[in-house]
Amino acid sequence: MTMPPPALADPGASAAPARRPLRLPVAVALAVAAGLAVLAALPPWDLWWLAPAGVALLAAAVHRRRLRAGFGLGMLAGLVLFVPLLEWTTIGAGWLPWIILSISQAVSLGLLGLATAWVSPLADRWPALWPLVTGLLWTSQEALRDRAPFGGFPWGRLAFSQGDAPSLRLAVWGGAPLVTFVVAAAGGALVAVLFKRHVLPMIAVAVALMAAPAAVPLTQPAGETSTIALVQGNVPRLGLDFNAQRRAVLDNHVNATRQLAADVAAGRQKQPDLVVWPENSSDIDPLRNQDAADAISSAADAIGAPILVGTLQRTEVPGDIYNVAILWRPGTGPDHPQQYEKRHPVPFAEYMPLRSIARLVTDKVDLVRNMLPGDKPGVVDTGGGIVGDVICFEVAYDGIVRDTVNGGAQLLAVQTNNATFNEAEALQQLAMVRLRAVEHGRNGLMVSTVGVSGFVDAEGHVHGSTGFNTGAVVVRDIHLGGPRTLATRSGIWPEVAAVLLTVAALAAVLPLRRRRESGSSNGEQATEER
Repeated sequence: MTMPPPALADPGASAAPARRPLRLPVAVALAVAAGLAVLAALPPWDLWWLAPAGVALLAAAVHRRRLRAGFGLGMLAGLVLFVPLLEWTTIGAGWLPWIILSISQAVSLGLLGLATAWVSPLADRWPALWPLVTGLLWTSQEALRDRAPFGGFPWGRLAFSQGDAPSLRLAVWGGAPLVTFVVAAAGGALVAVLFKRHVLPMIAVAVALMAAPAAVPLTQPAGETSTIALVQGNVPRLGLDFNAQRRAVLDNHVNATRQLAADVAAGRQKQPDLVVWPENSSDIDPLRNQDAADAISSAADAIGAPILVGTLQRTEVPGDIYNVAILWRPGTGPDHPQQYEKRHPVPFAEYMPLRSIARLVTDKVDLVRNMLPGDKPGVVDTGGGIVGDVICFEVAYDGIVRDTVNGGAQLLAVQTNNATFNEAEALQQLAMVRLRAVEHGRNGLMVSTVGVSGFVDAEGHVHGSTGFNTGAVVVRDIHLGGPRTLATRSGIWPEVAAVLLTVAALAAVLPLRRRRESGSSNGEQATEER
């Protein structure tokens, strides 16, 4: 019996022995733990330091596995994350849309697991690349999920888990993509620690990635001060019948604004320069209903300040509507040029994609109204400042918020209606406002029909946060304007660069995989000859 010749060895292999995949039961447990860790990092739990741990656990679970197994384990982690994270959708839509949405989001983590398994040879040969490659894969996964299908659904991004973390400050340089990249890269460093590769250097890398951003300088608003009032009128009760009570909801906001006017007259509150009502504060179109218009005008006249009203506008086509914010001035009423139509209606909730095809399955699709998208950024000039307005879920989309700042916004405003959801969903939205304020160096606010409402400064701190399912009015002096941040100026390009580098990394693995497969085949042949 002779030994195989040295030429059969893989000349490009790492000096470290090839690591076998973990046993399947262990890998399954790690995938479940990964989903739970990322879930707990997000609001309402806010254990931000678990985000890199979740990244590391998923990477360890899929390392050196077959691609199908990598996809399955990633999908499992995604289901563990998204099914409980999106449970609030059942309040407004029932269990079937909740499960379909959760599965569609989990598919993206399945693809992430597949891609992580694919790059295993790269990580084996150069363990120091683990942080970089892991960060790129997560950033690219989110870039895909933010856009597809039907315009994407960017809920549960790693960046949105970092509201209380030093890494949030990185948003000023590269927005949500950079924050996600750094958090995932820290998780990539922890993977090397789990596999006992360069343990001390990789621990140092993980700690530095998560702690060093505390030194990042932030852009502070430096313009004039404006007094802003948020009116959270509340609704008679939660649930699907919210829109049937639309007059009561309007009256709640009108009465709360009148009470604010009385408090101003009595010296208990400052006179606001602008009052902001939430999305759907008037589900009655005030441009077509004189009673609604008179009620809003009475509130604006009483407070002596313009009101940014969230309402619906019907069109000449029955069933077609716009979700809008319109500036209502005291004395003169609606200021039509200062109006914003929601640019990204929510598919399957505010409009029905592929309606004619879906109708072949069920006629219930016609219960979904047809909300039309606007085509201009939400830049509203109130006369005392320029508001960058986005409506509800739009705060999750990088470009929609950035467009308002590039359009001149001095203040970020998010009008939302959480009446058919719950407090967890509202807190998840508020986390997005915190990131946007840091990203663009603008003070921000979120105002909801039922809560949570509040102000957010350019460092991501929340002020005047309200309770949930209650009426409230919050008044605050805030600075407007400020220079554009690096994140605002660079726009989409950091994310594009990450995607291109991800493609390059995936392509670079191909010769390594071929070499490894060739080496395995030669080894098997040599064994047979022996």
